[in-house]
Amino acid sequence: METIRIALIGYGNVGKAFADMLLRKEGFLREAFDVKAEITAICTRRLGGCMDAEGINTAALTEDKFDKSLDALTIIDAGEYDVMIELTPINIMTGMPATEHIRRALRLGKHVITANKGPIAWHYRELKNLAEEQGVSFCYEATVMDGVPVYNLTKQNLMGCRITEVEGILNATTNFILTEMEKGVSFEDAVEEGRRQGFVEADASMDIDGWDASAKLTALMNVLMDVEITPVDIRRTGIGGVTPEDIEEAKAHGKRIKLICRGFLEDGKPVGIVEPTLVEEGSLATTMMGTASYVTIVTDLMGGVTVIEEPFEPEIDHTAYGVLSDLLRVLTDNVAH
Repeated sequence: METIRIALIGYGNVGKAFADMLLRKEGFLREAFDVKAEITAICTRRLGGCMDAEGINTAALTEDKFDKSLDALTIIDAGEYDVMIELTPINIMTGMPATEHIRRALRLGKHVITANKGPIAWHYRELKNLAEEQGVSFCYEATVMDGVPVYNLTKQNLMGCRITEVEGILNATTNFILTEMEKGVSFEDAVEEGRRQGFVEADASMDIDGWDASAKLTALMNVLMDVEITPVDIRRTGIGGVTPEDIEEAKAHGKRIKLICRGFLEDGKPVGIVEPTLVEEGSLATTMMGTASYVTIVTDLMGGVTVIEEPFEPEIDHTAYGVLSDLLRVLTDNVAH
């Protein structure tokens, strides 16, 4: 039985949930791929790193196992692993340092998986080309809509289709806030409730100001439409200016306000727009309530194909599954079975 060794760069909620899923699916990996997956390196920003070529028992991992002198680049350079999984916090404005982590691992001939949308929004084409040159896999399913198969859908089930437009609700936080405001809840109380439920960050400004949605739209356009843009190229308006009066005015006319993302080509040039939009009652966008999201992929051969993510469920980590699904893709493409 072959062993595939994994380095986790970043070990927050997603990393821990992924490690747990890996343990739960140990039997499946053995039966489907004749493979044993071992986490041999972990790096965290607060604690430093932990390396063990024989495998780390994540179920019994304690803080004293970490060495603060082991940073991400040291582990990427010196660790014994086959797949590097990049799970550090996103920097929407530069894509760093995650891009450098990925670049470094790819140059070493390692397969790379990331849930960090920053590198896809800022440096996708460079990283894609580097992976192809090195003959390794570069996977990023969890960067948009968590583990919902958007990228893999287009690669596997829409082969031969040219994607001309993407459109959807890509940010769960803003959709939740707008839904709560329709119920009469204040903007501030809606944000606080989202924090209580666990899906709104302490600083929600990147969501509210539309940056997160812009980064996701950029990533989708770069990958699916084969363009080369960054989040600063998106025409971006957040929901901070939406008032209760705006919500009521929309309802009075049978409409709702949603933060809609659209990416398309205009005179051959990529155009991305993120903005609060009046949508007609009964349209798909108006059925997306709470933390639900969707993306519609418009193609030349199949028309529009839509993928929907159901509302947030605290006990299910969709992002961790997106990472696991990418690992299964790496195994499918690179392990004989």
